[in-house]
Amino acid sequence: MTDLAQMRQTLQELAALPPDAPFGLPGIFYTSPEFFEWECQTLLRRGWYCLGRADEVPQAGDYFTVQLLNEPLIVVRGGDGEIRVLSNVCRHRGMPLAEGSGNANRFVCSYHAWAYGHDGALLRAARMKNEGFDQKNCKLPSFPVQLWRGFIYTSLDPAAAPFGPDTKALDDMVSPYEPDNFRHVYTGTETWKCNWKCLVENFMEGYHLSVVHPQTLHGYTPTGLARKSVSGPGFTSYCANYPQDIPSRGAGAPGLSAEQRQRSSLFARFPNQVASQAATLLVSLSIFPRKVDEIEVRWTMSVYGDELDGDTIDQRIALWNEVNREDREKLEWMQVGLASSHAGSGPLAGEDYEGTVRDFLLWLAHMDQDAGVQLSIA
Repeated sequence: MTDLAQMRQTLQELAALPPDAPFGLPGIFYTSPEFFEWECQTLLRRGWYCLGRADEVPQAGDYFTVQLLNEPLIVVRGGDGEIRVLSNVCRHRGMPLAEGSGNANRFVCSYHAWAYGHDGALLRAARMKNEGFDQKNCKLPSFPVQLWRGFIYTSLDPAAAPFGPDTKALDDMVSPYEPDNFRHVYTGTETWKCNWKCLVENFMEGYHLSVVHPQTLHGYTPTGLARKSVSGPGFTSYCANYPQDIPSRGAGAPGLSAEQRQRSSLFARFPNQVASQAATLLVSLSIFPRKVDEIEVRWTMSVYGDELDGDTIDQRIALWNEVNREDREKLEWMQVGLASSHAGSGPLAGEDYEGTVRDFLLWLAHMDQDAGVQLSIA
């Protein structure tokens, strides 16, 4: 049996363990280039990826760029108001068309000045006299787009099924906060030297909060008050509850209950989005795998209405930059340890603390098994 086949069998065996005796993945699942390549070819090409917030591109021509696996992408709002995800690769010789973010009437290649519209249509190709050239056949490829609660998602799989009733429990959890009505105030992009699964697991468990974030988060979201919440196909969540004696962090949406105002609801939409939804603050991290031990993290902060003033928003941005730094340093250090031959499968903590990590493992096992079935049919 090959190493990859053995790892896939181990994944299924871990998923089959009883819920009251869960174990996590061994270190090799985070360090093996062969397994990472398998992930890229299978489950990572099939899911819906959160790219950012819709109000990052509020006006016609507003755009930002991301790279999803080996696909450079442009997210742009067209003159018709529609948000599109286009290939960020010129159809002439493969040059990327745009970088960063901004506003553009058209996307002009910096190599030979081919120009494209917001719908991807080729508008101009100077001096092209080739008899085989057909301008209509040089449109930029586009990718499916789905909007959910103000977030933009795309998939590399043209046949990807949209979010459906199977994720209703997650929608029910976040909808009272009215995330659609939050306004974007900040975007940050960072490179983390760790495996993509490390950040998914880290963000989605409250077990580390009081240890890793004693000054930044423990006072508001201590580990002892973490409680597992809803989960289902492709998602998991938990509630980071606040102590009763701390100051209010804002009222937020009028329909929120006292309990909802007194916690942060953290959720993951696999494979790449982890988010923290609170009454007045919404932070979302989009994880883009680059290598087995490297990810790009694009994170956004949004606020509810005008309840938070400018100084408070600046403080929240500074706080989350510090929280991300604390997590990044821990995960990069852990990545070193995961390469050890002694980094085996360790027992997970109880449901409220690491039940979400088990949810993620179950999803990985399901997607891996499904990928194997699809490949055998093909």
